[in-house]
Amino acid sequence: MAKLEISTKRLAISKANAQMVAIVGAAAFVTIFCLVAAKAVWSQTRYQSRVTAKSEIAHQQLQKNLSAFKDLVSSYNAFEATNPNIIGGNPNGGTGPNDGDNAEIILHALPSSYDFPALTASLEKILKTGGFNVSSITGTDDQLSQQGNTSSPTPQAVSMPFSFTVNNTNYTSIQQLIDTLQRSIRPIQVDNLTLSGGADNTTLTVNAHTYYQPGKSVNITKEEVK
Repeated sequence: MAKLEISTKRLAISKANAQMVAIVGAAAFVTIFCLVAAKAVWSQTRYQSRVTAKSEIAHQQLQKNLSAFKDLVSSYNAFEATNPNIIGGNPNGGTGPNDGDNAEIILHALPSSYDFPALTASLEKILKTGGFNVSSITGTDDQLSQQGNTSSPTPQAVSMPFSFTVNNTNYTSIQQLIDTLQRSIRPIQVDNLTLSGGADNTTLTVNAHTYYQPGKSVNITKEEVK
């Protein structure tokens, strides 16, 4: 009878121990799960906080951009509607050399693409309008190497060298030609002049250069928040 009571007590103790182990194991599992879950929630909260901060910065920048855009449109409209235009011509059309709106004049002054044939045609028109006998207009047509240079985040003006020769002119006409080049819509910088012949039968060769500037590109980028 005593042995039976001892066995019963041992069984009860073993059962109690097993229950205790199960309870402790469950408690440990729950504790570890809670810690892992808490860490995940904390990390997610920090991530969401960073996302919110970046979103607010982007929102503020967008508001500034919209305000700047409105100011730019207003300034552009006022600039384009100026009468007379920036070189004293009719902004609403016309056939005069100084006619055209300011936006058109700016594009002619500094084209956004390389076009050497257009440059030579413009020079020929200037010279023939001035009554000069054009012997030649020369330069290096760099179209192949420049054709890909159409836009850039930080565009820079690119030099376009050229030269021309006029015959049967005189010193007074040469001075008028230089003044005409200085008043040209397109900026022309004279590098050197070569004169030959007499005072009333002069041959003039001009080496000069002008410019074009690629358009400015705007890249919209994405930022990953980590």
